[in-house]
Amino acid sequence: MKCLLFANTDWYLYNFRRSLAAALRAEGHEVLLVSPPGPYGIKLRELGFTWIPAPMERASLNPLRELALIGWLFMLMREERPDVVHGFTIKCAVYGALVGRLAKVGRINAVAGMGYVFTSDSLKARLLRTPVRVLMRIALGGERARLILQNPDDVQLFHKARIVPSERIRLLRGSGVDCSRFLPGSATASADAPLRVVLAARMLWDKGVGEFIEAARILKSQGRRLSFILAGAPDPGNPASIADEQLRAWREEGLVEWLGHVADMPGLMAGADIVVLPSYREGLPKSLIEAAACARPLITTDAPGCREVVTHGLNGLLVPVRDAVSLAEAIARLQDDPVFARRLGEAAREKALTEFDERVVIEQTLAVYHEIALRPV
Repeated sequence: MKCLLFANTDWYLYNFRRSLAAALRAEGHEVLLVSPPGPYGIKLRELGFTWIPAPMERASLNPLRELALIGWLFMLMREERPDVVHGFTIKCAVYGALVGRLAKVGRINAVAGMGYVFTSDSLKARLLRTPVRVLMRIALGGERARLILQNPDDVQLFHKARIVPSERIRLLRGSGVDCSRFLPGSATASADAPLRVVLAARMLWDKGVGEFIEAARILKSQGRRLSFILAGAPDPGNPASIADEQLRAWREEGLVEWLGHVADMPGLMAGADIVVLPSYREGLPKSLIEAAACARPLITTDAPGCREVVTHGLNGLLVPVRDAVSLAEAIARLQDDPVFARRLGEAAREKALTEFDERVVIEQTLAVYHEIALRPV
């Protein structure tokens, strides 16, 4: 079986789908990785994968450029003749599935969260919503198509919008985490060191970064010994990206330490005392699962995707969306009760092992590949 994996960044393929590609290759399948150009494409080639740079601009709305990309994908599929195309994120899922349907290729479409078009209230997002929904109905239709979603809220949303029949939707727990790499550390702060509160994500407003900053301001004004750390880079291709200047201003104000991109995520998570993600909506947040695997206590929002990882009071704390005061109170609660925080972290690790280990998720994903490949064209 020849499998084509199509994503909107090479970084995504390297960090989120490298293990899936390796599992497909280990089963004897041929794997093609396709994304816009970037430094991680070279890393994928160094691992022995075939990586093909695509002439794609993530934020483009230019009809001619988008038609050119669709034409390029069609020529690529006609030349490579894959058996299955697997698209990640809305644009790649729609374009890959649309071309795959024309080329009579099996299609797997993974949508991790509803993305900017469906979650933003901006005029641009609202104008795009209807045409994107129509395109998705066309692209994701047919017997040889499956839609992979990461949380029940998104399943219900797609069903209600009548984009894809329920029998063609598969609910899988994200891309999984290698729990043998993300291990508990001895990172609890000593009595004379501030607790390290970490938010690891792309620097987007809808990740709740603004609320994290406001919570830091509240708690620092109370004289609490806490160190607030932002780990992640802005994403210029996303309209919700936070400007570098704003991040540097917060750092200069003394509110946070901004690390930028962090390559050693196991080290970052094991070195945290509390991990926070006040996101407005997620597919299934990998950073929270990585932190859970490291037995860190979690604080996140009672929002789609986030509440799939955290059960309030059992393996973390849930706070309302866009509520910096409640976020600050949750952080203070864990600082004041380290025994409770440790118990939450231990339960988080147990849930990560049983539900989110990448071996379980990859096995489930491969089952969808075989389901599609065995169906007649």
